[in-house]
Amino acid sequence: MEEKNRKIVNYIQDFGGLIALLILVIGISIVSSDFRTTNNFLSLLRQSSINGLIAFGMTGVILTGAIDLSVGSVLALTTALCAGMITLGIPAGLAMILALILGTIFGGVSGVLVAKGRLQPFIATLITMTIFRGFTLIYTNGSPISNLGNSFILRFFGKGHIFGIPVPVWILIIVFCLFFFMLNKTTFGRRIYATGSNPRAAKLAGVNIQKTQIAVYAISGLMASLAGLILLSRLGSAQPTLGVGYELDAIAAVALGGTSMSGGRGRIYGTLIGVLIIAVLNNGLNILGVSSYYQDVIKGLVILAAVLSDRKR
Repeated sequence: MEEKNRKIVNYIQDFGGLIALLILVIGISIVSSDFRTTNNFLSLLRQSSINGLIAFGMTGVILTGAIDLSVGSVLALTTALCAGMITLGIPAGLAMILALILGTIFGGVSGVLVAKGRLQPFIATLITMTIFRGFTLIYTNGSPISNLGNSFILRFFGKGHIFGIPVPVWILIIVFCLFFFMLNKTTFGRRIYATGSNPRAAKLAGVNIQKTQIAVYAISGLMASLAGLILLSRLGSAQPTLGVGYELDAIAAVALGGTSMSGGRGRIYGTLIGVLIIAVLNNGLNILGVSSYYQDVIKGLVILAAVLSDRKR
């Protein structure tokens, strides 16, 4: 009987996020007919792509037992630089590639501070968050960068459709598959888990802890810049305050997905479920006319429940 109860508890822990998502979707669908329309679901998925991409990168960082507070600032800075390059006459496609490279470098800077500088991840990324946000305000002079022309590739990136499905949703699906393969089928993925689970044992086993830490932060920066390009396409301009608070939603999605905040345990599909839970919450509460102030309280309580569940496990 005890073994049976343990199996039930493990089942609930492994699939609790998916069960919660299904209950949430069914509950809101019953209350509001507007929620269960095809257009609303596509809009919900398109909106969740931004947080999803950032949260995928955040998952790798948290699996190593660290955290990245700089993703919102990396997103803002790379988006501003991309917009600036386009206004200077650089082709949009090239500017977007350069923005992704810069995002990877910016993320790597945080990784170097953690791995080589031996700073606490919270402090290191708080520093880079502040610096990158400052550079964004300096570069933009506190004003949006617009007049980006009419580039097809830029418009298609955030506003296009393939087989009736928004391009950002396709990007989210492709990136999810890449992360799933990386974390579950590659040596690098095993090193990420080992670093977060027991860094001392991982080091003795031949894992280069510092390179792994720098790599996951660089990937996190890449994901933030990719999300920024989607926003740039949708908004048509680069806002200096873009990305403020995005790191909190990403961390929340990772926590809701069951990834341990102490590292070493978690699954990328759990993060995807966490992203969808937050998206459904936001979308459903907006449709139901719930004040944004109450929405923050509700999201906070949901995150609290996820973190307490993780500590119990």
